[in-house]
Formats: sequence, C-alpha cells, structure tokens
Amino acid sequence: MGKDVIIACDFSSAEDTLNFLDKFEGKKPFVKIGMELFYAGGPEMVKTLKARGHKIFLDLKLHDIPNTVKKAMSVLAKLDVDMTNVHASGACKMMEAAVEGLRSNGSDAVLIAVTQLTSTSEEQLHEDLLVGSSMEETVAHYAANAKKSGLNGVVCSPLESPVVHANCGADFVTVTPGVRLAGDAVGDQQRVTTPAKAKELGSDYIVVGRSITAAEDPVAAYERCVAEFVD
Repeated sequence: MGKDVIIACDFSSAEDTLNFLDKFEGKKPFVKIGMELFYAGGPEMVKTLKARGHKIFLDLKLHDIPNTVKKAMSVLAKLDVDMTNVHASGACKMMEAAVEGLRSNGSDAVLIAVTQLTSTSEEQLHEDLLVGSSMEETVAHYAANAKKSGLNGVVCSPLESPVVHANCGADFVTVTPGVRLAGDAVGDQQRVTTPAKAKELGSDYIVVGRSITAAEDPVAAYERCVAEFVD
C-alpha cells in the first residue's frame, strides 16, 4: 500500500472546507472528515468531496455495543468512503461487528481501529485510564486484537508504528496522526513526530492538520509534507 499524506479538514462548516480545498488547484489531496465537519456538513459533505475527486478518511471513531456499530457501519458503507474507523477499546466482538456491517453493503474501505489517542500521555494511560501496561504494550495488544478481528490496520502514533508492524506484519496499515512540521506547535498532542521521522518509523499514512490548515501557505506546507514523507 502506497504512502500518502491525509489532510485533517477540521473545519466547522462546508463553506470553510471548500474554500480551503479550492486553494489546491489541480491537486486532489486525501482528506480526513472528522466529527466536527461531519456533524456540521453531514453525509452531503462526504458526497461533495467524493464528487470533487478526493479520497476520504471518515474519522468518526465508532465505539458502542456490537449491534449498534454493525448497523452504523452498514449505513456508512453507502457513502463510499476510502477509510473509516472504530475504537479498539470496544473489544473484538465490536470490531468484528464493524467489519460485518461495513462489508455487508459491499464497501472495500480500509477499516482501522484507534489504539490510543495521540493526545494521551503515558501518565494519563496509567492514572486516568488505569491501564497498567506501557503505552507500547497497550498499542501492540490493541493492534493484535484489531488484526484478529479482521480489520486492515490501526491508528497510532508514528512512534508505535514499528511495534505494530513487528507484531502484525508489514501489510497491516498504520495511520498516524500526531505529525507536525519541524518548528510547529504541538498543540494538544503528546506523542508527536515530523513527516520525515514518521517515514523513517514506517508509518503508512500520516494525518496532518494544523501544520497545513493553519499555515500561511497551506499548499506549500502540504507539498513539504509530501516531499518529506512520500517522495
């Protein structure tokens, strides 16, 4: 699977999103539609960007009882997205239900599971979530569960891509947020790298938000990310 840069279009309206993407004349970057934009623009936002020729990562992080997730995925399958996700902490039966629901309507979208949010620190893992294992051990275990459940990969920090691939194989996809261009503020992220470092660590996809969307020249920032990670 080829490497790619996914732009996190974390905007609060369809208008802001389309104005931003209009800057990319002649380019159709892979884009992420997360909760903020999906709740603002709904399924029509997905359809609009697909019609414009963009690949879509629909980042809704489903986490509920297996039957609810199965039915939700069967609906999302009709949107023809290229990638979507669930929370691995929902456990294997929920992830298996997600696979069943997504495939029931013929979708071949890449289905991935969030291991631990890149805003979660090792301290928070232990103190807030009461997880006794290390971050690396936890991510590796959640990734193994995702693979066992029939998913295509996981969302993790680039720092954990090596252990995921070591345990689940080179073809098991790692989609990695927590990526910033050198010198940019890390914001609320904890486990962060640059695009170049993510490439070195073996990430398959990087998700980049504010380093591109808040840049003075977003197209140049995107091209810099591609140059560091893909080229």
